[in-house]
Amino acid sequence: MKIKGTCKRCGREFLLEQAVANGGLCPWDGEPFSTDYALTLVDAMRDTEEHGDAFERALEAIADVRPAFVLDEDSVIAHVRAQLARLRENLVIQG
Repeated sequence: MKIKGTCKRCGREFLLEQAVANGGLCPWDGEPFSTDYALTLVDAMRDTEEHGDAFERALEAIADVRPAFVLDEDSVIAHVRAQLARLRENLVIQG
């Protein structure tokens, strides 16, 4: 799963894998995305991509067997939407 983000400071897009490889720093302005929780953030970004890949594969496997049911989309992605909304809060771009 290739997850994109946007730096709240410089406004440039990046891939989570770039930030992970950069130790939690913005690949463009070199500033930390979280000064107090850099290691926690890097681990969480790595987990998000890895588990996102597994989640996508699992949903594909379910769809591939063409089961006699549908999944309620809100039950699958409502919590994800809520966390994405939290990440959009306090979007302050400096410059």
